[in-house]
Amino acid sequence: MTAAAHSEWVLILDYGSQYTQLIARRIRECRVYCEIHPASGYDVASAAHHPPIGVVLSGGPESVTARGAPRLPAGLFDLDVPILGICYGMQALAHHFGGVVEGSSHREFGHAEVRVIASHPLLQDLGDPHGRLAVWMSHGDKVSELPEGFVRLAQSSNAPNAAIAHSELPIIGLQFHPEVTHTPQGQEILRRFVRDLCGA
Repeated sequence: MTAAAHSEWVLILDYGSQYTQLIARRIRECRVYCEIHPASGYDVASAAHHPPIGVVLSGGPESVTARGAPRLPAGLFDLDVPILGICYGMQALAHHFGGVVEGSSHREFGHAEVRVIASHPLLQDLGDPHGRLAVWMSHGDKVSELPEGFVRLAQSSNAPNAAIAHSELPIIGLQFHPEVTHTPQGQEILRRFVRDLCGA
């Protein structure tokens, strides 16, 4: 079946992450149809006749600072739907809007702890009483300076901007991976995205 056969669907743009299939699995576990398409060369106009209710940008092995690194597809924001960037997807969003992404002196891979420091529907009340949330990280770069219009939602010891969101638009970025089971609250985060923010 294709997206055209479903009244509601989520578009997953794949930047080469080993976890992209897991993103799709988690969204389908929320009983929401989704499709994975390569981010490179994706024609956003092809979805215009039956637009998705939301877009997820996957992680990936590249660095957004490298020459020839994959970017956001042209016309992505014309869809006017919530967008969730995960790992590389978040860095691509930050880079697109004028933030600073740079290599970290300490590559974060494995179990980590982020501290939620701002209220947002995606992360609200998921941490412990101190806002601490167990997550799975896998990144070498980090967003060191937020783009204009974005706010910091969470931080870790090695990622000053572990979760970010636009202050007016439904655009959210997570440096960690909610799709893996090593992020215990990850399924709830993705459920909130597709159900609460996208309105599935």
